[in-house]
Amino acid sequence: MRKSIVSASNAGASPEVGEWLDLDSVARVEITSEDPAFPIEHALGKDVTTGWRASMTGPQIVRLLFDAPLAIRRIQLHFVDKVSERSQEFAVFAGEVGELGEVVRQQWNFSPHGTTEESEDYTVDLRDVTVLELRIDPDRSHDPKQSRHHASLQRLRLA
Repeated sequence: MRKSIVSASNAGASPEVGEWLDLDSVARVEITSEDPAFPIEHALGKDVTTGWRASMTGPQIVRLLFDAPLAIRRIQLHFVDKVSERSQEFAVFAGEVGELGEVVRQQWNFSPHGTTEESEDYTVDLRDVTVLELRIDPDRSHDPKQSRHHASLQRLRLA
């Protein structure tokens, strides 16, 4: 049996750098759109960067297709919008191709004078995952006059 003793202050700490999945080497990604200045690699890489942004307004999908089935124990998402007043919803689905189940759904209100960042950290127990899909609706109002919001993702990490 493998075991280690951790201090109480480290028991809930983030995984070490090596524990986060190297998404470049274990998955390919499909996206519904992409602003060339903010490619998806910026949100899925190891380093903190400018993140990803869609080139079109409206709901978007970021889909990870894993080379082999994986167990996922943690999902970390980080969104940033410092200029828009909007209500966003995202949902994460996981499973096998054609058999995705909802893992989490969350709504968030962005305000340039208040809440400009959303960080979510979910502990999960997902097994044999071949597909993980993030669906982002950047503007829950669906007001055609204000349909100028682009989905974005600062960072997605999996462990």
